[in-house]
Amino acid sequence: MRSRTRRSRQSQTCSMGGTSEYAGHRRTGTCSATRTGVQILATWGNVLIMLKREVMAVDEWHDIVPQDLVMMELPPHEGSVLSVVDMHTGGEPLRIILSGYPEVKGEGVLSKRRYVREHLDYLRRVLMFEPRGHYDMYGALVVESEIPEADLGVLFMHNEGYSTMCGHAVIALGRFAVDYKLVQEPRSPETQVNIHCPCGLVKAFVEYSNGKTGGVRFHSVPAFAFATDVIVAVPGHDEVTVDISYGGAFYAFVSAERFGLDINKSKTRDLVDAATAVTNSVKSQVKLHHPTSEDLAFLYGTILTDGKDAYSQEPTANMCVFADAQVDRSPTGSGVTARVALQYHKGLIQLNQTRTFQSGATGSLFTGKAVQDTTCGDFKAVVVEVAGRAHYTGVASFVQESDDKLKLGFLLK
Repeated sequence: MRSRTRRSRQSQTCSMGGTSEYAGHRRTGTCSATRTGVQILATWGNVLIMLKREVMAVDEWHDIVPQDLVMMELPPHEGSVLSVVDMHTGGEPLRIILSGYPEVKGEGVLSKRRYVREHLDYLRRVLMFEPRGHYDMYGALVVESEIPEADLGVLFMHNEGYSTMCGHAVIALGRFAVDYKLVQEPRSPETQVNIHCPCGLVKAFVEYSNGKTGGVRFHSVPAFAFATDVIVAVPGHDEVTVDISYGGAFYAFVSAERFGLDINKSKTRDLVDAATAVTNSVKSQVKLHHPTSEDLAFLYGTILTDGKDAYSQEPTANMCVFADAQVDRSPTGSGVTARVALQYHKGLIQLNQTRTFQSGATGSLFTGKAVQDTTCGDFKAVVVEVAGRAHYTGVASFVQESDDKLKLGFLLK
């Protein structure tokens, strides 16, 4: 285990009144500050104040105001301000929630996932759905982890609910955690960030040089082939043979050619319809189970591929359709994990053979390789390394007006 100094995640009292902690914890009063390094936020009357650096002591507040404040007048609103940082990984969005969430209760990350699903789901709709988001928006809520070695816990959210793993989000969160000082002092050439996802602990390694973060690679939870050559009846397509593999979430895999489609050229709508039909059929005809938790035993989606599963130095393309027919713009980090585990299970790749995976939607690239044999219950499993790059796209603060009949969001299909 690494020797390291843990950063304090205790809330700090601000001289203008009130206390706050980062997303997932309490926020009261007219001023809020956080010592997590995520962000310093204050509302003063109708003005949102964002400090650009940490407040080390209360009496520093007035010294910092002249040079370190960005002041932005908020519109009339009721309730908390939901503040976010937006990023994308290979084109797939990630909205990281900084503040505005009520306390997320639960002793562990999986129990916190159940709590937000049962008690705070309206906030998922507010941030993921239109008019603040869109049908394919993806989000991450940073929470405390019960695992001592974790730097942070995270809950993933999308148009249907809450995932158990998201590789593109882990890549983005790795950069975010270093840039927003959620971890130890950064080290070159890489800084390790331990992220507790609902599926387990994922270790990310963030490139760091001259004060700047770069590409990110992560080591997955144990990934395994659940079942191969499974025959399911798909309406309109007769019997279809699929493979089912786990990479922090379960996916069905099938070549797009089976439906007369080209992963890189066919219309997205046609690919989505085919993948959704497979997902619905597998859900109704195949019972999944996971060795460690039944909370993980559900099919997240279907990944259509170009059929090029044998090892090659040339990229192989896929498109992931998950949740409620949501399209991943990236090659899909957990999907690459599951696909590498499947190829390894079939003897198509060896340990430490790197493959390049391309998104059929945007052409963006991830790399993946199996790096270690392991087990998951009775399954022979493998730890997979996935690498990619994430970029920032902006920050935002969202409010709600009491008379807005669409304030909880909506989706157009």
